[in-house]
Amino acid sequence: MIIGKNLLEAKGVGVDFRINGEWLTALYNVDLSVKPGEVLALVGESGSGKSTFAMSVMALHNPNQSRVTGSIMLDGHQIVDATEAEMRELRGVKVGMIFQDPLSALNPLMKIGDQIQESMSAHSIVPKEQWQEHTIKLLDEVGISKPELVADQFPHELSGGMRQRVMIAIAIANEPDLLIADEPTTALDVTIQAQILDLIKEIQAEKNIGVLLITHDLGVVAEMADSVAVMYAGQIVERGTAEQVFENPLHPYTRSLLRANPSLDTLNDQLYVIPGVVPALSEMDHSRDLFLERVPWMQEAAKEKVSDVPAEPEEGHFVRGNAWKDFKFQDGYLEPGRRQKEAQSK
Repeated sequence: MIIGKNLLEAKGVGVDFRINGEWLTALYNVDLSVKPGEVLALVGESGSGKSTFAMSVMALHNPNQSRVTGSIMLDGHQIVDATEAEMRELRGVKVGMIFQDPLSALNPLMKIGDQIQESMSAHSIVPKEQWQEHTIKLLDEVGISKPELVADQFPHELSGGMRQRVMIAIAIANEPDLLIADEPTTALDVTIQAQILDLIKEIQAEKNIGVLLITHDLGVVAEMADSVAVMYAGQIVERGTAEQVFENPLHPYTRSLLRANPSLDTLNDQLYVIPGVVPALSEMDHSRDLFLERVPWMQEAAKEKVSDVPAEPEEGHFVRGNAWKDFKFQDGYLEPGRRQKEAQSK
């Protein structure tokens, strides 16, 4: 680990996919960074590009059907254009990943212990004669009782929560500096979700690793994150500390997400629904603020070109475009934070 520097430094990252012979842009001009000991939450709807970014950091996109541009520095190593041999040296040691569907990520024909040891075999962090002992230790660390028994079982014999714990064990087997958690609590019940999140926080604090947490759950973000980046249609529309983004959300998309989040602080019993959907890749014009297409009363603003350089209304708090200056909910709804500020100003 390079002390005092970002573990992950992404600048101007773009990802294009070749679909039916045509190159379509999925990510555009993404800037993100993660420091040692920091939890950065990457937030957005399904289809926003969050997992596409994570797969870019891991260099897991099919090179024949995709191209990654810009710069992704991982603990001082350039990921963009790195060879597969170079990436094999980095995956597991510099960065580990918890995939959102452990049942499809785990090999159904291999026992749990063998899969954990297979991840160790790619590196020399643990001597081979200690693999078995380290496997049991890892399973114990991630909260699995009777680790010797579980190590001898197959994935289908485990519950969803236990499979996710196994995925975490594999991700941290080679003591990575950065952990990517891609929707780590998907399809788990609420109690197990809390346990998995607590486990990730515990590992992060104990080992002082950086965590890139990918999620659409704002409750998880509020509990876990130090910093937040909000992604829409392959672009970062807002980023800052968790306190900045939650207490002073700026971009219309961030404000809409927060309003759509179930809360006790509501003026009526009706849950807010953001109109429309994330546009298809073929419909994305990244020179504009694409979210405004879903704001019927700002259609003129939706046609305007937007600078690639975000505004910085307060130190460390960035927002894309200019719509945040004029945005208001059409029904006159005022968010709790703004209600309080308006009341104080009177």
